[in-house]
Amino acid sequence: MSVQIVSILVLVLVFLIATFTSAHMGALALAAAFIVGTLVVGETPDDIFGGFPGDLFVILAGVTYLFALAKNNGTVEWLVQQAMRAVGGRIALVPWVMFATTAVLTAVGAVVPAAVAIIAPMGMGFAIRYRINPVLMGLLIVNGASAGGFSPISIFGSITNGVVARADLGGSPLFLFAASFLFNVVLSIGVYFLFGGRSLIGRRSTDPDFQTGPASDAPADGAVPAPRPADGAPASGGTPASGGTPAPAPAAGGTAVRTTTAPQATATGGDPVAPDADGPLRLNLERTLTVVGILALTVGALVFDLDVGLMAMSIAVLLTLVAPKSAKGAIDQIAWPTVLLICGIVTYVGLMERIGTVEFLGDSVASIGIPLLAAFVICVIGAAVSAFASTTGILGALIPLAVPFLLGGEIGVVGMIAALAISSSVVDSSPFSTSGALLVANAPEDQRNQVFRRLMTWGMSMIVIAPLLAWGVFVLPGWL
Repeated sequence: MSVQIVSILVLVLVFLIATFTSAHMGALALAAAFIVGTLVVGETPDDIFGGFPGDLFVILAGVTYLFALAKNNGTVEWLVQQAMRAVGGRIALVPWVMFATTAVLTAVGAVVPAAVAIIAPMGMGFAIRYRINPVLMGLLIVNGASAGGFSPISIFGSITNGVVARADLGGSPLFLFAASFLFNVVLSIGVYFLFGGRSLIGRRSTDPDFQTGPASDAPADGAVPAPRPADGAPASGGTPASGGTPAPAPAAGGTAVRTTTAPQATATGGDPVAPDADGPLRLNLERTLTVVGILALTVGALVFDLDVGLMAMSIAVLLTLVAPKSAKGAIDQIAWPTVLLICGIVTYVGLMERIGTVEFLGDSVASIGIPLLAAFVICVIGAAVSAFASTTGILGALIPLAVPFLLGGEIGVVGMIAALAISSSVVDSSPFSTSGALLVANAPEDQRNQVFRRLMTWGMSMIVIAPLLAWGVFVLPGWL
């Protein structure tokens, strides 16, 4: 049995053990990398550690640390207020605002994980505050990033179009962008209604500062109050619960609505954010510095191509030095179990890439004598590998595998490139990819495991569904 097959079987075994036991999947993956790398492949520890994603580790830790500080000092709530005011308190529009924002960022050149790293913490803040399903919010953020990710000036688009041009295949950059954008819009519409978007329609925030017109006539259970009780005081109709979390405030009609707001004491012992004396939160020195830091993170990532993780960590350290009181408990809010999980899996996948497992799969596809079937299999491989590894690397590695079929003229070049690009990118919502990992890390702590499971189910299903749909629309008809 070849080492490539062994590596695939071990990965399947890791998933099965983690699914049916309490063993941590990240720890299992690291152990598997050590066992397979040492006993089967003969690698040294340095070789194994060479596959550890240090950049991903710093991104996850740095971004969640920065936004933990932003939550502690009230900046996240201030940003939520500004965005809700912009949409007139219409909660149903909030996920689409996040979709459009990440789409614009990636379309103008942001790396997909960088855009998600910037938007996900704020999007999850909206989800917590206004009882939006965090899976719905997260998937629209990632889908938005993928939608804009294949513009002619984007990273994904530049890589894909460059590989196609070097192979003299004659692709269509504009069609690739349009196809990816429309596919992700349609996919997001399905996500919206599948994960509770219908219940958001007609709901508006009852905070008068967010209203641009008359108060909503939505029924009582559709209203989302946004109370901010004084430090230590209960919300209307409630008493403080243990740990500083107030009891739910009853909505009109007596229906209790649980809200999560920045003025409460943090779960990890951080000082509560004191509300402003009257009206919504306003920018003070701490919040202003935090907003400036977030803007600096955005500009540094998008304009100067600086590392998102290192920038986020540096900004977080500066904020800690300037305002040490808000930093209390922030380091504990870093999603360390998620960091271990993702880094462990990616380390093992790095081992698989070094021993040629991806190349082995590509050679196996090349031996298929039916071009249409081979095209579908390549799309599935692109989706499967990209769900656990770098989409950027996969696009550069798998498109050449399709060249023999494309040069033969039996498969349309434009359709095949679009199908492969879409298949390899929409699975970025997998919790084992950088974007999906950021969603899990920024999810509410009490829902993090559920978000992880939902994203894993969604990501694994996309490994089959996305290639099937993309292949069926762009390759099978033979019209491109």
